Amino acid sequence: MMCDECKKRPATVHITKIVNGEKTLLHLCEQCAREKSIFDVSFNLEGEPFSMQKFLAGFFEPFMREFPEKSQPLSCDRCGLTFPRFSQIGRFGCSHCYEAFKGQLDPMLRRLHGKTYHVGKVPKRRGGKIRIKSEIERLKRELQEAVNAEEYERAAVLRDKIRELEQKLGRG
Repeated sequence: MMCDECKKRPATVHITKIVNGEKTLLHLCEQCAREKSIFDVSFNLEGEPFSMQKFLAGFFEPFMREFPEKSQPLSCDRCGLTFPRFSQIGRFGCSHCYEAFKGQLDPMLRRLHGKTYHVGKVPKRRGGKIRIKSEIERLKRELQEAVNAEEYERAAVLRDKIRELEQKLGRG
């Protein structure tokens, strides 16, 4: 496949851009990709090898502007990692960092993924209890939303479903 820009060299950089549901494909050679500066993502085509941590850290950079640094940057009590350092390296220092940076992470994760909790796949054969537990959690969130919206009939139905699943979980 040839470069969409110069039409001379083979395309080695492939960009898919989706805006308002409209998909645009752009195939560029290395030289044209370097020259094109309309994208915020940095294409590191020379020097260091590709690093997933640095790539992911780049996603946090715009959010860092939303949280101006105070006199003392937020840090993890356990490992001492600061939030600005986390945004540079794109990786936590320990498992306690999730709680330490929760206030900054939740808005970022909600914008990036649409949710602040993990939604993953569960094995069909052995995941029965896990599926029931996640369904209970989902229903509890829905129940809270129904109560907040004063939809009490819907809340009662959800409460009954939760009880039924909890009983099923206890028997299993």
